Amino acid sequence: MRWFRRRPRQDDVPDPRTPWPAPEVPDDPDEAAVAFWRRWFELLPEINAALGDGAPQRVEHELSSAVAGLHPDLHFSLERGQRAIYALVVTGQEDPALRPFTDAWAAAAPEEDSIWEYHDSVPPVPDPTGVTVNLGGHRIALAEFRVAALVDGDVVDVAVYHPLLAELDPGARSAMTFLPLDATLGERLAGERLRRVEAADNEPADSLSLLELRDLVRELDSGNVGGSG
Repeated sequence: MRWFRRRPRQDDVPDPRTPWPAPEVPDDPDEAAVAFWRRWFELLPEINAALGDGAPQRVEHELSSAVAGLHPDLHFSLERGQRAIYALVVTGQEDPALRPFTDAWAAAAPEEDSIWEYHDSVPPVPDPTGVTVNLGGHRIALAEFRVAALVDGDVVDVAVYHPLLAELDPGARSAMTFLPLDATLGERLAGERLRRVEAADNEPADSLSLLELRDLVRELDSGNVGGSG
C-alpha cells in the first residue's frame, strides 16, 4: 500500500538557518472539507486518466496538496475498491486531534458510484489470508499468522506469531506484527479494540487464525462477547 504525504516543493524550501515553517491548519473543518471536494471534482478527470494509464504518480502532487489543505497531518491513498473500481482513503491514523477533519470530510463526501468509494480510515482486506507480503527477502503469507487473544472488558490484548517473524530485523518485525491486524480488522476497529500488541516467539496455545480474530473482535464491538474486567 502506497501512502502519499505532501512535501514542500524544492523552490519552497526555506533558508536552513531559519526554523521550518509550521503548516497551516484550517480553522473550520467543514469549510476545509467542502474545499477539498471542490478540488477533487476539478481533478477527477485527470485522476481517472492517470489510474487508467497505471500512472498514479501523475496526480500525486495535486492530490497531496488538496489533502494538506484539509489538514497537513492527514494521509491518503488510492486503492482498489471493494464496492467500486477505485477507493480514496483519507485517514488521520486514529489521531483524535484529526478526527474532526476526517469526520467533516466523510460527511461532505459525494455518494459512491461504480467508479469511486470513499473511506475515512483504512478498511479491512476482504480476505487477508489471500495476501502475501514480500519483505526482507521473505515471502510472508498472512494465512500463516496465528494470534493469541485475551479479552479484557471491551478491548483485546494480542500476541502475534508467524514462523518468519524471528528472521526479520526489528523494524520489519514490528511492521509485520501490526500489518496483519490492520489488514484483518481495518485501521479503526484495530485502533479502538486492540490494546496491547506484541510479537510471540513461539506459536501460542489456543491461537486463532486472522479470520477467527476478526469474528471475535467484531462480536466484541457489537457487544456480544463478555470479558474478564
